[in-house]
Parts: sequence; C-alpha cells; structure tokens
Amino acid sequence: MKMTDERKQKGLRWGIIGCGDVTEVKSGPAYQQTDDFELVAVMRRNLEKAQNYAKRHGVPKVFADAEALISDSAVDAVYIATPPDSHREYALKVAAAGKPCCIEKPMAPTHADCVEICAAFETAGVPLFTAFYRRTLPRFVQVKKWLEENRIGPLRHVSWTCCLPASELDRSGEYNWRTDATIAPAGHFDDLACHGLDLLAYYLGDFETVQGVSLNQQDLYSAKDAVAASWVHSTGITGTGTWNFGSAADMEQVEIFGEKGTITFSVFKEAPVRLTCGNEVEELFIAHPQHVQQPHVEALRDDLLNGIPHPSAGRAGIHAAWVMDKILGKIQSTGIFN
Repeated sequence: MKMTDERKQKGLRWGIIGCGDVTEVKSGPAYQQTDDFELVAVMRRNLEKAQNYAKRHGVPKVFADAEALISDSAVDAVYIATPPDSHREYALKVAAAGKPCCIEKPMAPTHADCVEICAAFETAGVPLFTAFYRRTLPRFVQVKKWLEENRIGPLRHVSWTCCLPASELDRSGEYNWRTDATIAPAGHFDDLACHGLDLLAYYLGDFETVQGVSLNQQDLYSAKDAVAASWVHSTGITGTGTWNFGSAADMEQVEIFGEKGTITFSVFKEAPVRLTCGNEVEELFIAHPQHVQQPHVEALRDDLLNGIPHPSAGRAGIHAAWVMDKILGKIQSTGIFN
C-alpha cells in the first residue's frame, strides 16, 4: 500500500491488539515516541485492563473487541501483540481491512499459518512486518557491520547455545501459555529461538537444510523443553544449536567462526559483542535503548512514510517459522521455505 501525500504529512495512527506485558515498556511507548506515529487505540479482551493501560499511557481509544479496533476509521495501522495462537485470526482481518500491520514474533505457531498470513497481505497489496526488532538494535547492527567488513575472513560455522534453569513458574505447575503445548508446542524454544534464528538468517543467509530433535526431559509442563539442531545456510556456512530449559547452567551465547577469527555475542543477555582475530580483541558494550523496539518502530516509519525498506518484512516471519518447524520435525519435505 502506498501512502498518500496527505497521510504522509499527517503521519500514521496505530492501534495495538493485545496491550499486555510486551507493550508496557518494550514496544508500546515506541509507537508514541516515534515522529509521525501516534498510538490512538488499544484492545484487550479484558476491558478493565485495557482501560487501565490506556489511562496510564495516555491512549484515547479503548476496545475489548479486535474487529472494532481494526475497522475504526481513526486507526491507520495495527500492531498485533497477542499470544501467537491468535495472530493468524487477527492478521487476516487486518489484511482484509487494507491496513499495514506489524505482528509480534513468532508470526504464527506454524509455517503454514505464516504463509497464509503473508499471502493475504500480498494479495491485498498491504505492508506486513514481523517484530524481529533485533535486526535494528545497534548492538546487533554492530555484529552485521563486522561481518560485512570481513573482519574475521570467510565464514565457516556458527554455534548457538542457550541453556537455562527451569524458572519458578515452570516448577510451580501454574498455567503459562508459553509452555502450553496447544499454543507453543516447544515451549520456551517457540518463544525465544525465533529471535536468534532470524538474526542468523539475516547475518549469514537463509537456512537451506535443517534437521533437529526435541523432547520433554523434565515433565514440568506439556511443551517440550530440550531441542538440538544442525543446519546449512544458503552461503555454505554450517550451524548447530542447543536449547535446554532445565539445566543448572545459565548461559546463552552465539559464536561465529571465520577463517581468521571469531565473533561472539548474546541474543538475550546484557553482554558485550566481541571480535577476536589473532592477537586482536575488540570488545564493545552497546546498551539497548529504554524501549528496545524503538529502532524497529522508527524503521517502520521510514518504510511506510519514506520508502526506505524495513529489514524485517513479513517474509522474515515465514522463514523463521520454516526453520523452527523443520527443527521440530513438523515439516518433513525438503521444499523451499515459502
């Protein structure tokens, strides 16, 4: 969808479907603080909670029904921030309404759902984005800069290890949608792994062949809690990954191996990015902004109003879902991801 000159001058008015925890600090304020954007409406099925959010954040319109927000003429674009099992339903309605949309990661629980969502927006000629905000965060932009400068020579392999102890909530037996197999079959892997896998595709090229194993080792909840995988990128770079959510160790690190050196960083932890090449070690700590989705939302503005392509368009969500479904054995074929 091309913005009219009038709309470009006025900016875009956003509505949020699902004003839960992720929108409190990480994302919601970014839509208010980005020039030429305005947050005008929020929706949550619990109207009282939606009203509380709107009051605290100064949002003028409140809804308990998603369709009402989507169809409101005062809303130009929609950010979907609900649990992933509802993304498809809401996204198809936004596409039908002809409004630009950004969907929280993962785009949907399955690759097939993601393909359907993207097809709907492409048919409607409407922009779609996935909230893989790390692509625009300065810390991870620095890693990409090192790679583009060929600082560690031709790339050979990447390894990602994510091992975390079970949380108090995991052990409590209390309900958590993030570990409910009907919503997130692989539990915390479903919630977290897409961020790093998407970054690796962004850095190293699309995943071409992928295989993995997954199981439930602790029996604390219905979803799986241990995953391991190996893959090859389209660039010929090999990769391995391990995600375990019941270990004593609390560690999370990516290491990219080149012919001349290595680059290490953490996807989730507050840690420096480090480049090692022979005797040279360059280590930088680059703090995240207060609202971590601020650069991502500013890039949405640059795309929608100024024509500068956003680095995380809708098809990034398709590819991440394909990789994860391949790791979990949901897709057996060797066909292309989209």
